[in-house]
Amino acid sequence: MELHVVPITRPDDLNIILGQTHFIKSVEDLHEALVTAVPGIRFGLAFCEASGARLVRWSGTDEGLIDLARTNALALGAGHSFIIVLGTGYYPINVLNAIKLVPEVCRIFCATANPVEVVIAETAAGRGILGVIDGASPLGVEDEAGIAWRKGLLRTIGYKV
Repeated sequence: MELHVVPITRPDDLNIILGQTHFIKSVEDLHEALVTAVPGIRFGLAFCEASGARLVRWSGTDEGLIDLARTNALALGAGHSFIIVLGTGYYPINVLNAIKLVPEVCRIFCATANPVEVVIAETAAGRGILGVIDGASPLGVEDEAGIAWRKGLLRTIGYKV
């Protein structure tokens, strides 16, 4: 077995969702979940087919985002994995539950705008995702000022009242 670390490449202002699913039908079902959750959403989606033709299957609403999703999926090369690249101004919090409700979705590895590295195991049978490195390690523990900043931010952007 070989281990690889594959960075997800994208502009810093874009969020990604990385997950695992189990069926080619997922491409259309994930597309439908996204456009139903947020009408007008811009995204690219790519899925690594694990049997048959073993192609990177894809969909989306924005050619540039579709290209980013396909490029990252091909670099990962992990069977039954999918990646969604959300356009600027679209966030996982608005679509994550809809994605999790797609019957074929097995798990979500991450949903983030942080730098992401994916730890891949490769054997004679293929490649699989062991886990992700999502962002950087903590530099300390928040104090009262940090708590006040966090609570203020959530209220400023409208997620808490």
